[in-house]
Amino acid sequence: MNYGHAEKACKLFAEGRNCAQSVFAAFCDVTGLDEELALRLSSSFGGGMGRMREVCGACSGMFMVAGILYGYSSMNDDNEKSEHYKRIQYLAEEFRKQHDTIICRDLLKKLNVNSSPVPDKRTEEYYKARPCIRFVCTAAKVLDRYIADNPIK
Repeated sequence: MNYGHAEKACKLFAEGRNCAQSVFAAFCDVTGLDEELALRLSSSFGGGMGRMREVCGACSGMFMVAGILYGYSSMNDDNEKSEHYKRIQYLAEEFRKQHDTIICRDLLKKLNVNSSPVPDKRTEEYYKARPCIRFVCTAAKVLDRYIADNPIK
């Protein structure tokens, strides 16, 4: 199994994918999803969910991968739900240890970002100013460590 998903995630981001797409699609080798489907499925979560600056898209991508790999489908197994929510909270906390928050607007507060649905142009200046690639890298590394410590059944 590939435990170097951060490099793939950063490459996807640098090519113009949003933060959620970058993390989620980087793990297609583990989830078994077709990359095109993964990109479409995660496209809504960029910019803190549709550029609303809520939960960081890199974290959303990380949580979606965790759902595919470890999630539950039972309606009535509260223990299974609890274990999965505990897992998601753990992943969020590991991200927070490095960036203090998982909220997009707080991660980008120094940049005075807005919630316009129109994405910013991906220019050289954009990549120099935006810390988002760091968040993408962190989310992928956190998830790689979790998967290494918690083999998929």
